[in-house]
Amino acid sequence: MLEKTYDAASVEPRIAERWEEAHAFRAGAGAEHGAETFTIVIPPPNVTGSLHMGHALNNTLQDILVRFERMRGKDVLWQPGMDHAGIATQMVVERQLMEQQIHRRDLSREEFVDRVWQWKAESGGMIVNQLKRLGASCDWSRERFTMDEGLSKAVIEVFVALYKQGLIYKDKRLVNWDPKLLTAISDLEVEQIELDGHLWHFRYPVEGVAYDAEDPSTFITVATTRPETMLGDTAVAVHPDDERYHELVGKNVVLPIVGRRIPIVADDYSDPEKGSGAVKITPAHDFNDFEVGKRHKLRAVNVLTVEAAINIKDNEDFLHGLEATELQRGVWDQLHGLDRFEARKLIVKIMEEGGFLEKTEPHRHTVPHGDRGGVPIEPFLTDQWYVDAETLAVPAIESVREGRTDFVPKNWEKTYFEWMENIQPWCISRQLWWGHQIPAWYGPDGHVFVEKTEKEALDAAVEYYLAVDTPWKAWVEDKLENFSPGDILTRDEDVLDTWFSSALWPFSTLGWPDETPELKRYYPTSVLVTGFDIIFFWVARMMMMGLHFMEEEPFHTVYVHALVRDKNGAKMSKSKGNVIDPLELIDDYGADALRFTLAIMAAQGRDVKLDPARVAGYRNFGTKLWNATRFAEMNGVARDPAFRPEDAGLTVNRWILTELTRAEKAITKGVTSYRFNEAAAGAYGFVWNLFCDWYLELLKPIFAGDDEQASAESRACAAYVLDQIYKLLHPMMPFMTEELWARTAGEGSERDDMLALTRWPALEFEDEDAAADINWLVELVSGIRSVRSEMNVPASATAPLAVIGASQETKERLKRHQPAIHRLARVTEIVERAEAPKGSAQIVVGEATACLPLGELIDLKAEAARLEKEIARLDGEISRIQKKLANEKFVARAPDEIVASEREKMAEFQASRDRVKTALSRVSAAG
Repeated sequence: MLEKTYDAASVEPRIAERWEEAHAFRAGAGAEHGAETFTIVIPPPNVTGSLHMGHALNNTLQDILVRFERMRGKDVLWQPGMDHAGIATQMVVERQLMEQQIHRRDLSREEFVDRVWQWKAESGGMIVNQLKRLGASCDWSRERFTMDEGLSKAVIEVFVALYKQGLIYKDKRLVNWDPKLLTAISDLEVEQIELDGHLWHFRYPVEGVAYDAEDPSTFITVATTRPETMLGDTAVAVHPDDERYHELVGKNVVLPIVGRRIPIVADDYSDPEKGSGAVKITPAHDFNDFEVGKRHKLRAVNVLTVEAAINIKDNEDFLHGLEATELQRGVWDQLHGLDRFEARKLIVKIMEEGGFLEKTEPHRHTVPHGDRGGVPIEPFLTDQWYVDAETLAVPAIESVREGRTDFVPKNWEKTYFEWMENIQPWCISRQLWWGHQIPAWYGPDGHVFVEKTEKEALDAAVEYYLAVDTPWKAWVEDKLENFSPGDILTRDEDVLDTWFSSALWPFSTLGWPDETPELKRYYPTSVLVTGFDIIFFWVARMMMMGLHFMEEEPFHTVYVHALVRDKNGAKMSKSKGNVIDPLELIDDYGADALRFTLAIMAAQGRDVKLDPARVAGYRNFGTKLWNATRFAEMNGVARDPAFRPEDAGLTVNRWILTELTRAEKAITKGVTSYRFNEAAAGAYGFVWNLFCDWYLELLKPIFAGDDEQASAESRACAAYVLDQIYKLLHPMMPFMTEELWARTAGEGSERDDMLALTRWPALEFEDEDAAADINWLVELVSGIRSVRSEMNVPASATAPLAVIGASQETKERLKRHQPAIHRLARVTEIVERAEAPKGSAQIVVGEATACLPLGELIDLKAEAARLEKEIARLDGEISRIQKKLANEKFVARAPDEIVASEREKMAEFQASRDRVKTALSRVSAAG
């Protein structure tokens, strides 16, 4: 016998252990030989990570698909693994070292990397155990890590191949530079933060004209939020159609403090409606300016160090062509070496003292910050390695355009195309020690050799230097007498962007570049489940790499889920204090409750607004199923292997079997169309409403009656339906259903297999007549109950029911179901009438009208007064919100989630008012 209450805390670890011992999630588990494959690769979480609500949603949806397809008999592989997370992991280990008063640079590269591996062995991968707590049914025996030997081999193979194909190259371009971490970072690692700052308006004197601060014809005014970058200005841009500057285009201005002559150029980038219409151009310190510089062949002058300090003394880029005065050099001495923000203050002061500061305005603007370093990033001109993403993007665009890979929802394809068709070179080098070191070696003259191993690079270098008569030939020949590779070659110190190895994930995890059986069987994968925020950074790059190296798309479908927000629709963040920890919810309510909540709220294209109270509510759904099973046990319900749906004789049993088939089809359709909310809602409606609330209630008289044949059939039927319920709910609520499956095997018997490896029900039985008959009863009783509830009829009160306009079929149903109507609707008798009795509420069911005499049950006047008072209250709430939403300032200034919340409240109040008005109309009609 089942315990009175379900204890998730004790059941879930025990079930997880059973799955693991049975190897239930191994690739191919439960599948027949030669079965169709279904493969998902997990978006690899960072090795430093811990389970957050986005992970919980993402992995719940993947697990629903995986468990569903495994039960459908497919050869399923859910490939797990973790990402080495270059910057994040290096920061963790560096912080640990700093606690010991050790700086990274105090160690050799090899010593530091060893420390990282030690940390990974001791502390990394916590998230794997957390995913197991969620119930993720990955093939954990195949867990991979992006720094594994096999995956590292794949990374080297790809880098070398792309380099030799001309698709990887080194170039000097602007990158997002983190001056704290001292590395380039990707756009994904840049966080835009809104700050209060200033806009400084500077006057740049026109060359050859005596500067006069009172005479606008002698200068051009430019505005900037970053005065320190003016030291690297190499032009001023105006719009070609701006008549104010027609005569100045082609002339020069003299850059104050520096003395550099810089041209005035005409470019569409300048906005004539904004400020003075003129903008300073600093190609080495601004991404837009870099593009303007390329169009006009401007010099790029980098005036910052990697630590974001001013660098102008002995800086050839800065000093090129300058003949500085002694005064200027004195100023340069003051600026050189200053932190960028200190330099900003000094430059503003010098410009003001020189009469070049026109005005200063308060200015709120977004400032890009490194999300890990936490400091403003700098657009920084530096040598980096790049991938020719534009070339690789062409087949990836065609694949989606031609329908070989589909996005669900479809609207995300537009986002994909917009980015892919405007793709920029992909900067793949990072100035870190933890990661895949770039397989490039430099000779004594700087010539680069890209090979898979140091030996191959050395062989290539020797061949190169001995092939032609160069100054280095004799030097290399001399070294060959007694040398090590390091005598001739120096390896590039940079490592690859983490996304580079992640881009290979669908095939590197299967053993590529080796021709493994897994690669042959499981590539391409089936579905990718991911958030929209990494469509650019991961999905697109997997498409590019998969098509280039495997000549086939890595997946046929990309399902893009939305964000999990708090109950008010606000994005979760530590600063707001609204972060919901999924592990705490699992502790409080169990993994099944969290999973089912996320599934039923995962509507396509709509963010999940998560309220822990909803999780508590869906825990009650699990409790309902547990109690229903326990009730069935107490009434002798047990499996009968001989039971077949088509042999059922009782209408109530044929009805529930029909509704079971309909539920199975709805759930199957929901999962296969990635409408997880519809699948969960179909399961919820059948289990809670039809099975628990109606079927078991209708069986009570049968169980208590003397008809042994009817009782035996009903017990066998109830057991059969429960078995199918466990299967249908298993992908969404795996722990409780696995426990119930095992516990309801029958006395002295065991199940043939674990629920996770049983077959998904493909049900066909339907009896339209039985379904129509019982659903009519359900509709009638539900209507009566609804009216009683709306009218505040006491639960104990009973009354007769009058029926008008009943057909012969309805009359027969009334007679056949009279005991159930009496018991379930609190009806004393059922009478036929030609017209509605005075003081009755009317319920239309099919062609007939059922009348409930309210005047005999409640004080109609008092009830009408109560309802009118409630309508007035609701009207007041609606009016209050309407005024708020009509206030343009409120709508403009309030966060989007607050405005959305107010609109939702108004919709709820309006729906409540409609219901109460309906109730009032019934009372009025009855009076």
